[in-house]
Order: sequence, then structure tokens, then C-alpha cells
Amino acid sequence: MNPKKLSGVIIVLVIYLLNQNAHSQLQVGFYTYSCFMAEFIVKEEVRKSITKDPGLAAGLIRMHFHDCFIRGCDASVLLDSTPSNTAEKDSPANKPSLRGYEVIDNAKARLEAACKGIVSCADIVAFAARDSLELVGGLGYDVPAGRRDGRISLASDTRTDLPPPTFNVNQLTQLFAKKGLTQEEMVTLSGAHTVGRSHCSAFSNRLYNFSSTSIQDPSLDPSFAALLKKRCPQGSTNQNLVVPMDPSSPGVADVGYYINILANRGLFTSDQALLTNMETASQVNQNARNSYLWASKFADAMVKMGQISALTSDAGEIRTNCRVVNS
Repeated sequence: MNPKKLSGVIIVLVIYLLNQNAHSQLQVGFYTYSCFMAEFIVKEEVRKSITKDPGLAAGLIRMHFHDCFIRGCDASVLLDSTPSNTAEKDSPANKPSLRGYEVIDNAKARLEAACKGIVSCADIVAFAARDSLELVGGLGYDVPAGRRDGRISLASDTRTDLPPPTFNVNQLTQLFAKKGLTQEEMVTLSGAHTVGRSHCSAFSNRLYNFSSTSIQDPSLDPSFAALLKKRCPQGSTNQNLVVPMDPSSPGVADVGYYINILANRGLFTSDQALLTNMETASQVNQNARNSYLWASKFADAMVKMGQISALTSDAGEIRTNCRVVNS
């Protein structure tokens, strides 16, 4: 073969292999040979914890989301603050709402005893989110693994990379697009609000002094607003007041979230805003009518989200303790 043609073939082959490698670094069954009990151990710890405290399921699903949206899925959300740095977990966006750190700690301790230095904290978070979803009635899915753990966690990152409950559709769409997720995947993943609770502070702006022309948000169903006001009295100093995000079935992953939005009972501004755009409103309607379709799309979107900027190969590290970087 002509040397020029041969070199051209080699270049094409190298590019192909590099691309294949980039897309295959996270693999289903990654621990099959290095720590074959890894996923079972995580599932056992998740099941044990959620049996005692069902609310942990929502916390662990949300933890995966909050981890992946900041610096990628690298377990940065697990790192503790230090005297010189406030970590993500202690930011206002995370501190009141994320739960389940002890579940990850327990799973990690067992994995270190069984397979020292093999299973990353980032993969444990991804497995735990999947297992939590299954335990509250969602569809299970295979988790591509092989993530490694990051060494940086900054509370300041949460201000730019996590969507606040006040965002409109355009803001949500743009933020998700920055993470490589489509508008439809944004609507699908918003359905995670079907489980768990919210602190009153996340939506009280919709109940009191909403604007110069309206005491409360006019897009909020009046009877639902009245119920929320009973649970979240104006001027209360109790920071622990919470309400279920999907009152009809707060512990089940179902399409009640979308049905609530259609009834103007979306809890957050960002939930109800999904009806203000023709495309997202259509997706809300579609999801509300077809529970299996939403559950299937949600599982697919979780797999895709779980690969955002994942550290693989020699990047990052495998933390011994998920709360601190290795010394």
C-alpha cells in the first residue's frame, strides 16, 4: 500500500480508537472482576437505610444530581469543609436539602474492607441513586461505572451550577444545556420532585408579598396556597418546616408531579414554569398521561446525567474516606 495512504489509514484508526476509548471508559459491570460484590454491597446499605428512614431515598437521588452538576460526577459533594474552605455540602443550596451522607459512608467502609482502594465514592453515589429510585417504585437501570473522585469542592460553585427553585424555563434550559442535557431531559429529570420534601424557604416567596399587584403567586392554585400557608406561616423562624413536594404520593416515584403542575400545584416557581413554554408544557402533559414512558425516560436521563464530565483512567483518585481527599 502507498505509504501516504497507509499513514492516512493509521491516523483514521487512531482517531477511531481514541473516540471509542472516550465513550467506553465508563462501563456497565466495571467492577465485575476487581470487586464483584460492589453493587450488591451498595444496594444492601441503601435498602437497610431507606427501610429505617424512607425519606433518604429522595436525598440520595438528589445527591447524585447535585454532585454531577458541579465539576461533573466526581463525588465533590461528599467532601467536608476545612478551616480554609467551605465545601459544596455546606452551601445554602445543599445544606438544608441533601441527606444520606452516612449511607455513602457505610457503603464505602464495607467496600474498603472487601476491596481496598477499588470502588470510587463517585460510583457509590451513582449506584445509590439508582437503588433509591428502584426502592420508591422507579425503573431500575444499568449504571456505567469507572468514575474517579475529584479533589476540589467549593460552595461558591453551587451559585452558578445548580438551578434555584426560582428559575424560569429559559434559565433551566440553558443551565441543563451547559451540562449536555436537552430541554426534554430537563423536564424529565425535574420529575425527581415526585419524591421528598422541601423547606418552606424554597417557595415561601410565592405565598407572601409576591409582587406589588399580588399577595401570592397567581399561577398557584388558591386552595393549595392556603394549605401551604398553614404549613409555612409567614414570619416563622422555624428553619425545619418542610412540606412534601408531591403531597398525593410523597414516597413514590410516579407522575403525580406532572399531574400537580397541570392543576397549578407545582411547588416551586421552576416547576410551574414548565407550563409557560409550548414544548415543555407538551412534555408535562405527555408525562402525566403515561407513567411508564416517564419512568423509562427518567432512567435513560439518569444514565446520561451520570456521565457528565466524569473523571476516568488516571484522573482524580479513589478516596479512602469519601469525606476527605487522600493525603
